[in-house]
Amino acid sequence: MKNTGTLKVVAQGDREVLMTRVFDAPRQLVFDALTKPELLKRWFGPHGWTLVECDIDLRVGGAWRFLSHGPDGRVMGMHGVYREIAPPGKLQYTESFDEFASAGAALVTATLDEREGKTILTTLVLSPSREVRDGVLRSGMEHGAAETYDRLAELLPSLAATQRA
Repeated sequence: MKNTGTLKVVAQGDREVLMTRVFDAPRQLVFDALTKPELLKRWFGPHGWTLVECDIDLRVGGAWRFLSHGPDGRVMGMHGVYREIAPPGKLQYTESFDEFASAGAALVTATLDEREGKTILTTLVLSPSREVRDGVLRSGMEHGAAETYDRLAELLPSLAATQRA
C-alpha cells in the first residue's frame, strides 16, 4: 500500500529523515496515544500487524520495547531509551530494530504542535549513518509509517469521544 499523502517524508542532510503528519485531535490526546501501551496496542503498526508486546517506562533513562506480529508470520521487535520527555509537546528517544541491532540506534525527536484543535506531529529520525538511513528508506518504511499513522488517525475520534464522556 502506498503513502496516501497524509504523511510527508523527506530525507535531509546525510543521516536524517523528517516526517510530518497532521491529526485532527488535540496534542495531549496524540501524546497519550504515543506513550500509553493500552492505546498503542490499538493502532501501532501497518495494516495487518498486531503489537503484542508494549513495555514503556516513560521517564528519562527509561526503556521501551515493542514486539509486533505481521500477517505473514513475520515478527518485528524494536526498543530504545527515552532521552527527553516534555508532555504533551516533545519526546526524544533512541530506536533500534532487533533485526538490525548491529547497525546502531537512531535518535528520534518527535514534536507535537497544536493549532486550532489539530496536532502537527513532526518526527526527525537521525540514523547512525547515511547507509542505514538510505536502507531504511528503501525498506518501505514510508509506506509502513503512513499506514501506521492512518490507523492512529482512525482511532483518535473514538478516543476523543471517550474523553468527553
